[in-house]
Amino acid sequence: MSLARARAGIDQRKLREIQERYARSTAGYSKYADVDRWLRLSRECVQDLQLHRAPPQRVLDLGCGGGFFLLLLQSLGHDALGLDTDRVPLYGELTQLFGVQRIIWRIKPREPLPTFDQQFDWITAFSVAFNVDAGDRPWDVPEWDFFLRDLQRHLAPSGKIYFALNPNTGGKFYTRQVRDLFLQRGAEIERERIFFRNGLRL
Repeated sequence: MSLARARAGIDQRKLREIQERYARSTAGYSKYADVDRWLRLSRECVQDLQLHRAPPQRVLDLGCGGGFFLLLLQSLGHDALGLDTDRVPLYGELTQLFGVQRIIWRIKPREPLPTFDQQFDWITAFSVAFNVDAGDRPWDVPEWDFFLRDLQRHLAPSGKIYFALNPNTGGKFYTRQVRDLFLQRGAEIERERIFFRNGLRL
């Protein structure tokens, strides 16, 4: 999968301005100004999910960050929408530069997602961070169960859900109980990768 089509739509002058502004920043998120690197990493995600070979899909990407995954999907003809907070200014600058759609929203435990005007063929989330509450406590079974049931409302028939989780401070991705919940709901699990290939079993 070539990145040329995605790169072609980026205003290089504006990109250089953004990169120069963050070049000396000590903020951890400044690394995302290295657009080529993150496009290459996002390409791996697109290819892992076979979305580079799929007909047009409606995709909701949770925690979309700078919008690299969305940009690649858009260049492939998919209808992609991101969801994220506005806490990181760089993300807003990049999503605007890329011309991708983003809704500002903070995912909170046991609170539903916003209402959308469509259902999605895919709901994705990479390097998931929303599953830690304000007290740094990772979600347990009740929070994940609520979240999965809410996602079902937004999933089209035959839709798929894919998460790539971050490890907690102990290096684990989930408790045994949360893992059991994922399996009960129909997930295929490979370490941090949680894939509901055939939708959710509720």
